[in-house]
Amino acid sequence: MEKLCLKVTGMSCGHCERNLTNAMEDIGVAVTKVSSKDGIVEFEYKSDKITLDEIKTEIIELGYGVE
Repeated sequence: MEKLCLKVTGMSCGHCERNLTNAMEDIGVAVTKVSSKDGIVEFEYKSDKITLDEIKTEIIELGYGVE
């Protein structure tokens, strides 16, 4: 399992946090922390199942930015 923390922009509330968590879990990513206040998402994923670029694309498609 790979562990990573990404800076995510555009989250403003608990709904944003749940939306991002649910979408990540749907693609096989285990979210360990999402904070709209801090603008971060921490997660674990299996790099043989999904790539970091695919994860970033999913976040962007939800309407958030990734730095």
